[in-house]
Amino acid sequence: MANRLAGSTSPYLQQHAGQPVDWWEWGPEALAEAKRRDAPILLSVGYAACHWCHVMAHESFEDPDTAAYLNEHFVAVKVDREERPDVDAVYMGATQAMTGQGGWPMTCVLTPAGEPFFAGTYFPGEARQGMPAFRQVLEALVDAWRTKREQIATIGAEVVGHLRATGSVASQPLGEDELDASVRTLATQYDAEAGGFAGSPKFPPSMVLEFLLRYAARTGSSDALAMVEHTAESMARGGMYDQLGGGFARYSVDRYWRVPHFEKMLYDNALLLRLYLHWWRQTGSPLAERVVRETAEFLLAELLTDEGGFASALDADTDGVEGAYYVWTRAQLVDVLGEDDGAWAASLLEVTDAGTFEHGTSTLQLLTDPDDQGRWATVRERLHKARSERTKPARDDKVVAAWNGLAITALAEAGVLLDERAWCDAAVRAAELLATVHTPAPGRLVRTSRNGRASHNAGVLDDYGCVAEAYVAVLGVTGDAAWLRRAEELLSTVLEQFADGDGFYDSAADADPLVARPRDPGDNASPSGTSAAAAALVACGAVTGESRWRDAAEAAVRAAGSVATQAPRFAGWTLSVAEAQLAGPVEIAVVGPPGDEREPLHRAALSTTSPGAVVVAGEQGTEVPLFESRVLVDGRAAAYVCRNFVCERPVTDPSALTV
Repeated sequence: MANRLAGSTSPYLQQHAGQPVDWWEWGPEALAEAKRRDAPILLSVGYAACHWCHVMAHESFEDPDTAAYLNEHFVAVKVDREERPDVDAVYMGATQAMTGQGGWPMTCVLTPAGEPFFAGTYFPGEARQGMPAFRQVLEALVDAWRTKREQIATIGAEVVGHLRATGSVASQPLGEDELDASVRTLATQYDAEAGGFAGSPKFPPSMVLEFLLRYAARTGSSDALAMVEHTAESMARGGMYDQLGGGFARYSVDRYWRVPHFEKMLYDNALLLRLYLHWWRQTGSPLAERVVRETAEFLLAELLTDEGGFASALDADTDGVEGAYYVWTRAQLVDVLGEDDGAWAASLLEVTDAGTFEHGTSTLQLLTDPDDQGRWATVRERLHKARSERTKPARDDKVVAAWNGLAITALAEAGVLLDERAWCDAAVRAAELLATVHTPAPGRLVRTSRNGRASHNAGVLDDYGCVAEAYVAVLGVTGDAAWLRRAEELLSTVLEQFADGDGFYDSAADADPLVARPRDPGDNASPSGTSAAAAALVACGAVTGESRWRDAAEAAVRAAGSVATQAPRFAGWTLSVAEAQLAGPVEIAVVGPPGDEREPLHRAALSTTSPGAVVVAGEQGTEVPLFESRVLVDGRAAAYVCRNFVCERPVTDPSALTV
């Protein structure tokens, strides 16, 4: 039996490499094998930090009898959803259409042509709680394949027809009236007691909060700002935020942000880092600044790879137990800190005798600021050191282009605004990894790499959008025109390979074909491909002044506009880009040699709360259109501010730079 997963760049696939299942990776070879054998395809989709993916693997895929039956009757295909979001999107759409719900692990059964005729999520090794055992499901499917082939063909064709029919949405421009209406809709869905939107589980609404911040900056809306501040503070003080090591868990299982699902994802922390940075920039909140600093340091300490990229995630489990690395009992606090400090920490961090999590353990919450900051700093350091001696959660160390793009943009901005050069350096180094390892040819991207080796998975639209915006951010902190060239090459590919008259597809025109070409303008856990492309196009248009980028950005926003007006919770990034378009966005060139004059001007320029402002700092003569005819003023560094094709007089005093 061939071990086809051993050489994969995906840690998730490698976790399954030693199993008795004869796994294939997704691709034409697997479909050809199914056709040769006239066998159905068992498609299993998950990701490395997924708790129930591990459970199903242990119960079923590691079981020799189940594996033997699977090998005899199916062609088994394993997919890492983070490496192949296009495959995941198509078959998640099928799963939701067939069952009314979705999630991971995702289990689909397909014809050799890839048409789905059965779908589900987790199936236990043995029947329980009304769920059939996985083996029972397999046996029923084998019987259906033998005796009901006509029905299977009909089901598969109907599902594929549904997927193709739901691939496009109506175009809708987003102006001031639509943005006002979106805020009103969000207000009706807001949880005024706990923060956030809707009930539980509750996911960090980072992109929606970014929109509300930008809306408040433009309109002065205190209600919009209040939703941001209440939610951001509730998340940062609850158990979803790591009070010892910084960084946010994936989501809260409860309404009040107390108990998280403990996996830590790069995309969440990148988006939240930028959100809290902008909250601090807009209000000066000390809590926001603390979260920015701790989250940035978490990224560098826990997710930075040897090659300079950022790993995808930290697992939720430790030795098979979810959250074991992060939770505490009173006795454990006393054991580390002693009786007095242990009791003080238990009270401060909401660690109770009964526990707020499982088995008498508690998550750590910091609902109020400590009355003794020095004592808290010492206690936090001692607890963090003690926790580091526990078995750490596994790290999914593949580098995903889109998520690294989000991290690069956030770190570049934060590094300038908070005067942390190391963060800017990390952003530039990660961008260099994307520009080399992830770039097989000018303008083309590979989605993932690991240990400096690129995968064979082609980049999808959110990769191109997030990375192009990151390149503009790196241009902003380096003044190196090569980053603009790289951004424009990627965006040219977006227009050539992903755009059509109705918007944008999520996979390239020359990508391996699927039964339906995915197209979803709605934001989910991270920006959709359409909204990511829109953000990059706006930024590139601001730097270059080229109408093709501005026109394409407007088309991208229109393509997602109906989602934004009907369901703004799932269009936060599109709404944020629309705010940037309304603002111009503001374009600021900071001209001068690196040093004591340029840096304060650069910081002041990035301090503007004007939505989506684009700031580039570089030397006189920098080969970027925004720098054309920009010169020093009386031999001093100067900032040039333009908006809506109108430029103001340059300023040399940071305090005079008002936008």
